[in-house]
Amino acid sequence: MKLSRNWFKEWFNTSYYHQLYFEHNEKEAALFINRLINYLEPAPGSLMLDIACGRGRHARVLADKGFDVTGIDIAPDSIEFALKFQNDHLHFYEHDMRLPFRINYFNYAFNFFTSFGYFRTDREHYNAIRTIAQSLKKKGILVMDYLNVQYSQDHFIHQSQKQINGITYYLTKWFDETHFYKRIVIEDEKRKSPVEYIERVAKFSLGDFTEMFSFHGLQIQEVFGDYELEPYDLKKSPRLIMVARK
Repeated sequence: MKLSRNWFKEWFNTSYYHQLYFEHNEKEAALFINRLINYLEPAPGSLMLDIACGRGRHARVLADKGFDVTGIDIAPDSIEFALKFQNDHLHFYEHDMRLPFRINYFNYAFNFFTSFGYFRTDREHYNAIRTIAQSLKKKGILVMDYLNVQYSQDHFIHQSQKQINGITYYLTKWFDETHFYKRIVIEDEKRKSPVEYIERVAKFSLGDFTEMFSFHGLQIQEVFGDYELEPYDLKKSPRLIMVARK
């Protein structure tokens, strides 16, 4: 199986990626942000960083609530799209989360929708956590939204397909001891032949994150198991949503 070092930069930069995952989820994103803000109770005008912001859907919701929000993403086309919404309280930059970005600057940092775990080495993952930790002020808060490995394995659907606006997505999933994989084959009548992408996401547990966070001075304060912010359960929770303080 061939998988380029930065496969995510190519895949996340396509319109297909956004259509497959996000086209019908704007309402869900807004509801999740509302619950999160009610829980966190940030001060008005808090400085917030959205890491791997994509086209900025979460960042836009946060900015609409009066916070000063910066979104960063490795995919240039996503940032180009997001820049259409930029204003005095909403900013976007093309940036690789493995590299430092503003030191001791933000009150809050967010990483939504399993936008982590894509890198080839542990060092790269640690570098990304370092970037996040360094970006936060003392007592700053990180919220990381990741898949729950145990639940994902127990509810695994190996093959499925979706049709969206005349485009067909054939999804094949599998996993090994360390990663989840997904092959996406796309049939689009505008193309002469199908196009294929492969995703790979690391099987990080709560213990793994506790260790990575601790190494960079972040302490987990609370763990939720879904977008309704219900308590985390190893077997029953679809998500692993961690709230950590610097």
